[in-house]
Amino acid sequence: MSPEHLQPAAAPFSERDFRDALGRFATGVAVVTALAPDGAKIGLTISSFNSASLAPPLVLWSLMKTATSMPVFQAVSHYVVNVLGAPQKELALQFSRKGVDRWAGVDWQPGASGLPLLDGAIATFECRSRSRHDAGDHVILVGEVEHCSYRTGVAPLLYHGGQFYTEQLL
Repeated sequence: MSPEHLQPAAAPFSERDFRDALGRFATGVAVVTALAPDGAKIGLTISSFNSASLAPPLVLWSLMKTATSMPVFQAVSHYVVNVLGAPQKELALQFSRKGVDRWAGVDWQPGASGLPLLDGAIATFECRSRSRHDAGDHVILVGEVEHCSYRTGVAPLLYHGGQFYTEQLL
């Protein structure tokens, strides 16, 4: 039987245990921004972001299949990953809330692609959507970086164990 036909065994741990164990891995925090086909700005906070390749320059992130923004990210050709700095904790929270105007009071500039770059981000990656991969209850989105920029001297915003950390660089 091929691996695609094998059914996974029931995990000997709960979903909560799995989430808590994953939470022990500290990550950076980013906000992915894009323009919907109707021109509306969209954005959401993520902590699942990685480099995938240097040549060509690829990054990846994941999005839950049930996310309200999933149809937009299935349709758009480009998006931006804005890596947040320590002073941007409130921005991360704002872009993670449901049922609010996530863009209220947010300062941004159009990037080379015309997409929203968040003011104060410590790095931005303007990406062409290269591929999407089904992965359980998420979709892994791979972007080819067409433009990037970064700032030095600003501590990153970190996420660990369900909390934000804004430690200063030593």
